Amino acid sequence: MTFDDLQLQAIPMGRDLLLIITGGEVHIGAASTAYWTDQGTEVQTSAVPGHKEHTLSGDIAQRVAGELNRTVTVVMGIHYDDLSQAEIKSIVAKTDSLLEGFLKQQ
Repeated sequence: MTFDDLQLQAIPMGRDLLLIITGGEVHIGAASTAYWTDQGTEVQTSAVPGHKEHTLSGDIAQRVAGELNRTVTVVMGIHYDDLSQAEIKSIVAKTDSLLEGFLKQQ
């Protein structure tokens, strides 16, 4: 599988930013918001039971908020049936590549 349908959509919301990351069967699996406090960035995550996107969404939100100095919410929904560990690693790498491409454009 090449996971060519994985995509990152960025929607500015005033000073803030919404990132939507989807692939396969599109849905909402997790949402993470990173924001600035006096102690640095903090993240709050909400995950739908049985979904695993929260393992990525919090780190992505925190990274983007830190690099762009703005509040960032990441909503993720990626689902493919019967993935191997290698395929999961491929999805993580492709997601990271999409994120790198987005950040280079900022």
